[in-house]
Amino acid sequence: MSLRVIVVDDEDLPRQRMRDLVNGHAALTLVGEAADGAQALDVIDAHRPDLLFLDIQMPELDGFQVVAALGDDVAPAIVFVTAYDHYAIRAFEIDAVDYLLKPITQERFDAAVARVLTRAADRETIQQIRAIAERMNERRGYATRFVARRGGRHYFVPVNEIDWLESNGNYVRLHTGEASHLIREPMKGVESRLDPTQFVRVHRSIMVAIDRIKSIESGDHGEYVITLPGGRKLVSSRTFSERVRRLLR
Repeated sequence: MSLRVIVVDDEDLPRQRMRDLVNGHAALTLVGEAADGAQALDVIDAHRPDLLFLDIQMPELDGFQVVAALGDDVAPAIVFVTAYDHYAIRAFEIDAVDYLLKPITQERFDAAVARVLTRAADRETIQQIRAIAERMNERRGYATRFVARRGGRHYFVPVNEIDWLESNGNYVRLHTGEASHLIREPMKGVESRLDPTQFVRVHRSIMVAIDRIKSIESGDHGEYVITLPGGRKLVSSRTFSERVRRLLR
């Protein structure tokens, strides 16, 4: 059995070390590498690896944010890599397949791979890692941007460019002017990451950037009609009408 592997690390020397370890292991085949979290998502999407050696502390997106942004159809085994022991403990606690503490020894690497090989088909593990990574992201404070996917590319959408949001099952579509961007996250999670002084939920499936609202009109059945720049009209539900009324006080 040979596992297809991607290595992610923003530092050249540790990434080279990991490449050498992977290339020297008979059960592993290196299929790609990435130097940051955003690039990692594109490489993962392109190669669909069986195993991911993922640095935790990286600029732009850290390792936990990469996990949270993975698509539902991507489920690699994950070994977190870190130079900081407290990060390693967090990774272990969320039941990652394993973690490696830099500098990585051959013995520790071989032990991690052996553990992966016994659990390579365990999709439940990646689902558990994703769920906890998403909760970690929720506790980081209000988001300043989201990671969206279009085709085979991932890119950032600044929160201050969002006009309104609508849910679509386990996804949310971010509307920015004439464009829209799909992210893999339920509305409840997105709402928890947005500043409530900047965004208001007006419907089970709709949130609006408050400073984008041009007008609010009362409907006949307790709902409100909200007009955005460009003439876009959104209708609140009665359940969320009180939130809209607060904007009028």
